[in-house]
Amino acid sequence: QVNLVESGGGLVQAGASLRLSCTASGGNISSYGMGWFRQTPGKERELLAAITWSGGTVHYANSAEGRFTISRDNAKNTLFLQMDSLKPEDTAVYYCAADYNLNRMTSGLGAPPFWGQGTQVTVSS
Repeated sequence: QVNLVESGGGLVQAGASLRLSCTASGGNISSYGMGWFRQTPGKERELLAAITWSGGTVHYANSAEGRFTISRDNAKNTLFLQMDSLKPEDTAVYYCAADYNLNRMTSGLGAPPFWGQGTQVTVSS
């Protein structure tokens, strides 16, 4: 069992940057592939980016490619999402997740077993 807590969300203007963090407790994140998702009201949760346990392989959704960067620091038990050139359509609740099987996360064939509570990101125009 690993507990995940996101931080770093907030209200910013279009074009700004934010860095989200996801800190784990109760377990070592080096055991897990991890990812960032987001959700807006009335829509399904969307995978933005995923990263293998070592950080050696990353996966980005089209909506995140080129503007968002996922990274991890296993020594600090923390996952990051650097978001640049933010747009109003990036407004959402952002969640981190952990899974033993990263392919399950990136394929969409199953939900990761561990989730954070989410952090709100609001981008004004």
